[in-house]
Amino acid sequence: MQDLLDKFKAGETRGLARLITLLENEDPSHEKLLQELFHRTGRAYVTGFTGSPGAGKSSLVDQVVKTLRAEEQTVGIIAVDPTSPFTGGALLGDRIRMQEHALDKGVFIRSMGTRGSLGGLAKTTKDVVKAMDAFGFDRVIIETVGVGQAELDIMHVADTTVVVLTPGAGDAIQTIKAGIMEIADVFAVNKCDLPGADKIAAEVAIMLDQQCQHDKWRPPVVQVSCLTGQGIAELAEAIKKHRVHLEEKNILAPRRRERIRKETLEIATHKWRQKVFNQLELPGRVNELLDKVARKEMDPYAAAYEILGHVTTADGRTK
Repeated sequence: MQDLLDKFKAGETRGLARLITLLENEDPSHEKLLQELFHRTGRAYVTGFTGSPGAGKSSLVDQVVKTLRAEEQTVGIIAVDPTSPFTGGALLGDRIRMQEHALDKGVFIRSMGTRGSLGGLAKTTKDVVKAMDAFGFDRVIIETVGVGQAELDIMHVADTTVVVLTPGAGDAIQTIKAGIMEIADVFAVNKCDLPGADKIAAEVAIMLDQQCQHDKWRPPVVQVSCLTGQGIAELAEAIKKHRVHLEEKNILAPRRRERIRKETLEIATHKWRQKVFNQLELPGRVNELLDKVARKEMDPYAAAYEILGHVTTADGRTK
């Protein structure tokens, strides 16, 4: 593992790729690796692109990366693709639309399958973001799997979330539904060379006028076309302005600290669940308590408190 970390810290992309594979496969060493990376994280700015299937997210990311590379910023890209519920495989095809950056040493592209995770991201996407951040990329871009109205995981990972819309994807009712429309920091109306782009942009603008508080950030609505290049520079500028807003209003740093706090609690909760379920495999007090509840000799709340009191610590002692 140390040899891998040495290559990673030396800036070798092969070391980064191998480390990401270990994280993605949840190798037994993945926790130690994340512990080693933790103090190197927090420098990259994370942008998420989300939207329905076929909205043109991959092509849009490709165009935005061109703008960032013109500014000499290094970019790590995570493209999440759906995993088949039947075969367990995934066609990691989003990177096909980013072939222009394949030989650019300032761009690293990693595709991931969802592996059954819901929410638009893979289970280990957050860990891969940390790896790219620790590696030293200036920007990390996440392209979610094609999502619906309730897949909102990206808002818990990205500093700026771009929601990609397209003409003909729905009527005005879609723009006022709760969910994905509410997590946008920037709206990108893609394929604006098609009929109906002005209409969807106007509908979103009306929604924002009705819902946005004037003292807060108002998500800009940018019409873009990957085919003609229209609006790409404006989209990149809108993302930059949102970053400036977060920094000037002292929002970015507290938001990141809160995410770390929540993540720590999530890890603690996961570890406790593991300890409890490990007890189910053993004869003893936990199974006895569950049997009492099943026989209605004890209520679930009282049993739960007793189970927590009998969960063993990592070294096997009763707590």
